[in-house]
Amino acid sequence: MPKKIPMRQCVGCREMKEKRALIRVVKPPEGPVSLDFKGKLPGRGAYVCPNPECLKRARKSRALERAFSSLIMDEVWEGLEAQMKEVEPHAP
Repeated sequence: MPKKIPMRQCVGCREMKEKRALIRVVKPPEGPVSLDFKGKLPGRGAYVCPNPECLKRARKSRALERAFSSLIMDEVWEGLEAQMKEVEPHAP
């Protein structure tokens, strides 16, 4: 019997993909929203493709704000975009 592959939906493009292929965005109980590349940080999580365009779509549609039930400041969005660009060249 094949092992079940966990699937998650990207908040930007709304496509179901393998959990490993997505980046987790986490909102810890205290502290700012950040990207969780290992998927181990505590807090509420949402998933986004490792594509900056999906992050832009999520920002435009306020998908992360709905997922976390809180307002996300512009500085946090800029930080998420910077983290995404930082990792993008190293992606396989």
